[in-house]
Amino acid sequence: MSLKAKFTEHPASVGESYREHFVMASGFSLVMLKAAFCCGVHAILPFAFEKTGSDCITELYDRMVTNRNRVEAEKRAASESTAEAA
Repeated sequence: MSLKAKFTEHPASVGESYREHFVMASGFSLVMLKAAFCCGVHAILPFAFEKTGSDCITELYDRMVTNRNRVEAEKRAASESTAEAA
């Protein structure tokens, strides 16, 4: 596998360029860092950030499912247009 393929195979599998994937993954990382910080504080101060960790997980899940659905819809549309052209 070429070096370029190592950097582009996974992003392409989710319908993104390397740059788009970098931005999305970085955004996920920031939300996870926020969740980790808030959960750590919550461990010490149970009254603080009571729902922040679970809210972050819900946000990330929603973003992933929305992106996955978009990619699947684009693949279906491309395959349908290919079938129609044949």
